[in-house]
Amino acid sequence: MKPDHHAVPPARKGQAPEKLARIEFHKKFTASFYDPRFDPLRGEIAKLEDVAWQNYQDSRKAPVTVKAGPGFADPDYDMSTEWMAARDTLLAAERTQKDPATPSRVLLIVGSSRNDGTCPGEMSKSFRLAEWARTAFETEGMQVDLLDLSLVTSTYDHHIHPCKGCVSTAMPLCHWPCSCYPNHSLNQVNDWMNDIYERWVLAHGVLIIAPTYWYQSPSPLKLMIDRLVCADGGNPDPSSTHGKEAEEAKAIELDGWDYPKHLAGRAYGVISHGDVAGIESQRRNLSDWLEWMGLIGAGHQAMLDRYIGYFESYAESHETLDHDTPMQEEARIAARAVSEAVRQIRAGTLKAPDAKLRPARPK
Repeated sequence: MKPDHHAVPPARKGQAPEKLARIEFHKKFTASFYDPRFDPLRGEIAKLEDVAWQNYQDSRKAPVTVKAGPGFADPDYDMSTEWMAARDTLLAAERTQKDPATPSRVLLIVGSSRNDGTCPGEMSKSFRLAEWARTAFETEGMQVDLLDLSLVTSTYDHHIHPCKGCVSTAMPLCHWPCSCYPNHSLNQVNDWMNDIYERWVLAHGVLIIAPTYWYQSPSPLKLMIDRLVCADGGNPDPSSTHGKEAEEAKAIELDGWDYPKHLAGRAYGVISHGDVAGIESQRRNLSDWLEWMGLIGAGHQAMLDRYIGYFESYAESHETLDHDTPMQEEARIAARAVSEAVRQIRAGTLKAPDAKLRPARPK
């Protein structure tokens, strides 16, 4: 029996715990000031804690707002100024990306968690492969934006906060760009994703190079992937749901949602590498995800899964890559393939054959 779309399902409640008690909040807040060097400032820190506690109690997520204004579903809605700035940045980036006079730009993503600025003490092989790919891109006349996701492990207070899963309540509750962060009441700040969204929007092509961790993508790469869900069907108008009003979002979706694909039409390539197992499944997962978002594959030579030192020592893995000249050349070939796809897309000669067909089951 077909459900009645006029009856909006209520939001299910009861999972979230109560707010922290004051003593638990104190322990978490002061953990950032464990170092004895902060001892002379304990009084001042206590004053900051009192303000932070009050903001936490008041759920003061977006302390600075502005009226949404013309063009929004509810012009009088108090919109976060930080979200408005991110949205304006993406609109400007989209205009630049679509301008035929701008240089062709590729986003070259290093998906490893490793770099030599933190605990591993050594650069990642993904980074080295990206450097060979970068040279090939530049030789092809591409403007290269290197996005090294390992910076979340080696940079002070630098985060890709996890996706909160708003889309599973209703697609219109997932805003483009993401409005879940920053959440100042929970100290969920210094989120990298607004910068990353802009870099995806500016790109005409994307090449992801990533190692395989336990059959999967490394944590920073997976965090970015999850937070890009808003690029595939996300709602560009948070005032339409008055922020995170679940029932309002459900009603909008049930009335019919068009699932806009905000990054569709860009070229892509993927290089998945590892030392024991799982490289094929990661390559497929990444390719399937990019295809789902409407990106266009640059051919089989841009979709690689390769072992570097199969069942050999970790200690000598860089030396193994030194001698694997075919692997080095394959990274360059993948970059050349993505470059050619970008040229064809911008010339209008390469399009996804089903790009104009509406899915029978949009989601």
